[in-house]
Amino acid sequence: MDDGIEALSFEEALLELEQTVANLESGTTSLDASLELFERGQSLAAYCGRLLDKAQLRVEQLTDDGEIVTLSPPSQV
Repeated sequence: MDDGIEALSFEEALLELEQTVANLESGTTSLDASLELFERGQSLAAYCGRLLDKAQLRVEQLTDDGEIVTLSPPSQV
């Protein structure tokens, strides 16, 4: 049961996760609603993690020797 999470893009899922956390942190929801939000947040976090893992694997496959290439941040002027 994914409650439509699998249909979300990474950006959509991350935005919903951020909104879920904000709702939980506000402390204005009932216990039952908070539990539902928490469960949804757990599912969203797991989904985002899976998408990030897939992206990392794809980057590894695209590099010559399978190593992750760490790029230096642009120099500050």
